[in-house]
Order: sequence, then C-alpha cells, then structure tokens
Amino acid sequence: MPAPVRLLLVEDEVNMVRTLAKILERKGYEVDAAGTGQEALERLSATTYDLVITDLNMPVMDGMALLREIRQRQLNPAIIVLTGHGTIPSAVEAMRLGAGDYLIKPCHPDELLLVAARLLEVRQLRREVAHLRRQLGQADRLGEIIGKSPRMQAIYQIIDAVSQNKSNVLLSGENGTGKELVARTIHAKGALATKPFLAINCGALSETLLESQLFGHRKGAFTGAIDDHDGVFQAADGGTLFLDEISEIPLPLQVKFLRAIQEKEVTPLGSTRPVRVDVRIIAATNRNLEEAVRDGIFRTDLFYRLNVVPIHLPPLRERREDIPLLVERFIAEFSRAYGVEPKRVTPEAMNRILEYDWPGNIRELQNAIERAFALSSEPEITLTDLPPAVLRGEDTVRNKDTVGGVLPLEEVERQSIVAALQRSGGNKNKAARLLGIDRQRLYRKIEKYGLAS
Repeated sequence: MPAPVRLLLVEDEVNMVRTLAKILERKGYEVDAAGTGQEALERLSATTYDLVITDLNMPVMDGMALLREIRQRQLNPAIIVLTGHGTIPSAVEAMRLGAGDYLIKPCHPDELLLVAARLLEVRQLRREVAHLRRQLGQADRLGEIIGKSPRMQAIYQIIDAVSQNKSNVLLSGENGTGKELVARTIHAKGALATKPFLAINCGALSETLLESQLFGHRKGAFTGAIDDHDGVFQAADGGTLFLDEISEIPLPLQVKFLRAIQEKEVTPLGSTRPVRVDVRIIAATNRNLEEAVRDGIFRTDLFYRLNVVPIHLPPLRERREDIPLLVERFIAEFSRAYGVEPKRVTPEAMNRILEYDWPGNIRELQNAIERAFALSSEPEITLTDLPPAVLRGEDTVRNKDTVGGVLPLEEVERQSIVAALQRSGGNKNKAARLLGIDRQRLYRKIEKYGLAS
C-alpha cells in the first residue's frame, strides 16, 4: 500500500480549518493543522509533509515569513498560499519563496483539490527524477567525466563526497581540462540537482557588466539600464553558481563578492536594499590563485572562502592512460550526432593521439575526433584524419625547428594563442596584450580553436 499523503493546514481561523480539513480528508489526505506560523514550523520539524496550505495574514509570523523559514531549512514540501487580500506583488513574492500556487479566499473546493493534486504530482515526479539520477550516477560513475587513472579516481572520491553537501569548491587546471563539467556533475549528483545551475565567465565581461551580471541592477543604475535585472546570485538562489575564471574579478568587485558569500546577500547596482540569497559557489581558475594573493591582485579572505574544497584537474598529458577511454566516448557521441556507424581508430592514429601533448586538453581532443567525422566518411580514423598539430606530434611553438613548409594561417594563429596563454600563465588580459588584440576578440578565438576551460 502506498504511504498516505500528509498535508499541513496553517490557518488561524478555526472555522476555515474545519471546512478545508473536511474537503481534503474526503479525498483521502491525512490532514494536520497549525494555528500559527511558529506552530507550523514545529510540526514541520517533527513530521514530513507532502503539502502545506497556508494563509498569508496571520499574527506573529505571517505566511511570507513561514515560507522563508521553510526555504531556509530546505524542508521542500509543495506549498499553496491562501489569502483574502491578494495582490500581484504578494503573489510574485510568494512564488519566489517557493509557493507552487496562490489562491484567493474563498476559493472553490474543486479548485483547491485540483491545485493540490497537480502540485503533489509534480513533487512526486521530481522525486522520481532524483531517484533515477541517483541510479544513473551509480551505473555510470560520474557521467561524462572519464578516467581510470589514479589521479582521476581520487577526484571521483572528492566529487562524490562534496556533492552531498553545499561546501564551496575551487576547481583549478589548464584550459580544456573539464572544470565546468566537474561543476555540473557536483551539482547534478547532490541534493541541489533540481535547483538552478548558472554559469558565468568572470573574465569575458567589463567590470560594470560583470557587477551587473553578478549582483543585478535597478532601472537607471547606468546608461542602458532600462529595466530592473536580477543578477546570477538571485537567479541561482537555492542552487549552484559556477564562476569560471574567478581570478579575473577586479579587486573592487572582490569586496562585494566576499560580502555576498559571507552575509548571503547582494545589493543590486542602483539600490541600497540588500537581497537575501543562498547559493553554493563553485569557482574555477586556470591560474595559481595563491600566487595571485601574494601578488596582491586577489584578496586573501576571498581565496579562503572559495578554497574550502580544492580540486585540481590534471592536464591530459599527465593521464595518457585515460585518452583511449575519452576517444571511445567521443566516437560514440559523434557517431550519434552524424548518424553514422562508430569509426575504428587505426593503431598508427591511436599511437599519434597518445604521443601528442594536447595543450588544449580534453576540448582539443574532442575537436580532433569531431574533425575526423566532419571531413571523412570512411569507417576508420587514420593519420590523415588528424589535425596538423597532432600529426607533427608536438606544438610547433615549442619546437619550431621540426616544422617544414608553410603552415595554414589558422594553425599559426592557434599556436600563437596557445603560446600567449602559456607565457601569461593563463591570464587572458596579459595574453591579449601579448597578441595585440582586445580581450573579447581573444575569447572568440579561444572558443573557435577549442582552447576554453
């Protein structure tokens, strides 16, 4: 027999409680009642309820305060709000705080039952999805993260552990090592899987735009701010915020960012009123943040707030035993995408793939396999299907004497970008200056050649 559905009525009018309880009990629901928001919290702490139906206007603790407490304590019942004084702002605020629907008293019994049934069905579907995700996680370890090397096995254990809590994580590693993929995996494997996951590249925006994207702005805060805009902190509330290239946040913004983490609140541009937020931060960098701290360009206190659980992703050249597994995964991926049979890799081609250093790491390897599918309809990937840099076996920027003939212009450009990134230690601003181009153009080129994080 399935477990009965338990409902909690939060209402200070006794007659209303009796009426609603009878309606709901006739449908087979088990109904408890609380006359105040405080009593409701006590019941919610002691018993798991599938649905809470609460009035907004109550003494001591009103319905909005109750919703905030339910959200803060991560109790996660479905919620219906009832009120005799409905307004659009109060409805929006209730929905933002987790209410699934909003009804005006007196509501028709059939409407209440219909809304309750719909919200309970959605809640059950979410639970089933979460269960399936756990099963898939057990079946396929960590989804798209591939590796049998000892270093990757150790990383798996850290990811498994940290996904079960909300600790901040700092991912480090070269471009293309899969930092965003790890961040998404941590989010998807844990309790926040059904909550928002938002990603933002801190190095791709100007300081003003970055501040607006992070913390939001109010209408008129700056030229072009024609409407209010919630930043990613608010949009990711309750979930995970992935901040790539965290080292690129300017020092003035680091102070505001630190406050957002410590105080769990943000103040949008053009506003003096802070907004409460609760997000899990996963930051990523391809630079040595400890060196940045020593150089005075990154705050020590912010570093320690972010570096609660550090995870360093090794470059592909340091875990070559994982390359055949990645090649197999990418072949399966692109055979589906191109609608063809999986290709076989000739021994000569695989040897060259294993010998190459892959400065662009996993992203560059993925692009190389896709190139073979895009340019050839043959059933095998041979040496001639590999990119020129892989055929030479080593980046010509580091070994110019081994290169003969004339290189394609795009290959010269790619190698110049790789060299600039290596020389600048991954600092995009310095790399752009070395190349004589602006930062936005450099980002476009990095994406084009598969050199992104």
